[in-house]
Amino acid sequence: MLRMTNEQDLSPEEHEIASRFHQLYYDKRFGPGNHRIWEQTRWMGFPVLKTPADLWIYQEILFEIKPDLVIETGTYASGTTLFIAQMMDIIGNGRIVSIDVQTLSIRAQHDRITYITGSSADAAVANAAAAHLKPEGSCLVILDSDHTQRHVESELKLFSPLVTVGSYLIVEDSNVNGHPVYPTFGPGPYEAIESFLQNNRNFIPDKSREKFLVSWNPNGYLRRTR
Repeated sequence: MLRMTNEQDLSPEEHEIASRFHQLYYDKRFGPGNHRIWEQTRWMGFPVLKTPADLWIYQEILFEIKPDLVIETGTYASGTTLFIAQMMDIIGNGRIVSIDVQTLSIRAQHDRITYITGSSADAAVANAAAAHLKPEGSCLVILDSDHTQRHVESELKLFSPLVTVGSYLIVEDSNVNGHPVYPTFGPGPYEAIESFLQNNRNFIPDKSREKFLVSWNPNGYLRRTR
């Protein structure tokens, strides 16, 4: 079982309402391109495959932690990367290193962003990202690349040691495989989190980060406590 903190006090009926809205938000297609709603989210013109609620939580965490380095796996179109860099501008601290196996022709450019091309399951790539962390610096990690359980487990093994005490290891898209969406996906991030927490006592899921009731990352906001 996952270790949880700050469980929301939802009745079965309220939980069902939140779950059904989550499924509607995830599956509903809208507009001329017939894309799903969450696939049409933009930050400064760049696609962000997240809910605004999770982006708001990112902002809260960034302000609280003020990390010196954020490592992001899964750049895609760099909308989240730019969002984080601009939040760092406001906070006045930090850099982000974003990792992806491919390089899209259009990517956000910003002084706080460094891109690395390669697999986030490759130890050499992880070491290249870690090289940007200064001694005694604080680090936050976001895993948002290949969402198969095996790949996420590899990422957790490589990147969890880089997260500093009090900071977060955020595992994205743990809502797939029926948690509560995309039930046919197969074992993914949620299952990788379960396996990881069985053998690692340094992290706990921070349920307070799911306070907006719908999050793409259920049990995925892992706070390092020791």
